[in-house]
Amino acid sequence: MIVNKIKCGHTSVRFSQQFTALSDKHRYPQFPLAIKTWGDNMVVLGRYNIEDSVLKPGTVLTSINGRKNKEIIETMFQYVSTDGNSNNHKSQVLSNNFTAWYKTIFGIDSVLQIGYIDSTLQEQFINIKAYTPKIDTTKKKTDSTKTIVKSVPKKPSKKQVTAAKILGYRSMNIDTSLNTAFIRLTTFSKGNLRRFFRQSFKTIHEKQIKNLVIDLRENGGGSVETSTLLTRYLKDTSYKIGDTVVAINRKFQHKKNIQNWLQYWLLMHFDGRKMKDGLIHNRSCETRYFKPKKRHHFNGNIFIVQGGYTFSAATMFASSLKGQKNVTIVGEESGGGFYGNTAMRLPTIVLPNTKLKVGLPMYRLVMNKNRPKGRGIIPDIEVPPSSNAIKKGIDIKMQTVRDLIKKGQ
Repeated sequence: MIVNKIKCGHTSVRFSQQFTALSDKHRYPQFPLAIKTWGDNMVVLGRYNIEDSVLKPGTVLTSINGRKNKEIIETMFQYVSTDGNSNNHKSQVLSNNFTAWYKTIFGIDSVLQIGYIDSTLQEQFINIKAYTPKIDTTKKKTDSTKTIVKSVPKKPSKKQVTAAKILGYRSMNIDTSLNTAFIRLTTFSKGNLRRFFRQSFKTIHEKQIKNLVIDLRENGGGSVETSTLLTRYLKDTSYKIGDTVVAINRKFQHKKNIQNWLQYWLLMHFDGRKMKDGLIHNRSCETRYFKPKKRHHFNGNIFIVQGGYTFSAATMFASSLKGQKNVTIVGEESGGGFYGNTAMRLPTIVLPNTKLKVGLPMYRLVMNKNRPKGRGIIPDIEVPPSSNAIKKGIDIKMQTVRDLIKKGQ
């Protein structure tokens, strides 16, 4: 709750490594529903207890154990960090793992009373049991003397596992009927992105694709350098990372409690310079202008799809392109700040007694001093979540983009 008051999404507190390792070995009762939150809304995404047939995806909830939605969400928000006053990031963080957040803050009863809206738009109540994950067994006894072993699927090769992981980080598909390439990026740190960008834009150029959709809804950030590289394929003018990138100092007084402190110390002395104001400035980020890529630069229509989880380097990418004549941002307000953030150097401090991990940024980045403060990137076309879309399994943000492309053809 204290960290939340700082209003910095990169300042964080996480469980200790020992606690995480211990909790992985035990199966604790959990909140039995996957929940999507936005504003004061809570909608069922899925249920863990199969026998609970009433609360289907798309069901609108009104209360849990007598607490109304607004009370639950506002209480949980106090434990989630975000940039400035943008609550959309908090909503997305809760939606990603509502079960864990609810249990940590409110605890779990064996039976929970859930208020919901039925098909006649009336409020109803139902009691459902907490969900306790069960350990799967590969053996099934048929009598006291025989044991039949279930068939076990062939274990995937290392190459297949690696390919699946990379696909989870990034992918590109081309819809020839729309003359559109769809790129999905969930990070700017993994997935051999430099090679992926090079190959993708070469393909887009060779096929003369006119529309490009970049989906950043799952992208929490990563490498600023990689984010900048992608920007250069799309930006039509030179640009720099920020107006000011400053740190108060570059001393590490508690070295033994800071992970990889020497690495950060070297970086701060290599790219930091003490100026007349007494602060340490990253002059490279403040003065270096990045030029657009000449080879395979994309000049067609660009659609960026963003949401509350779009954060850090992903927000830096989207903010650099916002306002460009061929760029349309679709979705919800980004989680990362439009004015600035603290994404440059992020050491982790391990507290000596509790072993809690504290993320404490070193630099304060102001991307553009003329931008409004305290909010994320406001989309050009806002597409909020919808209980009806969840019920039908429709991706309304991507559907909106497809409709825009069709209208432009």
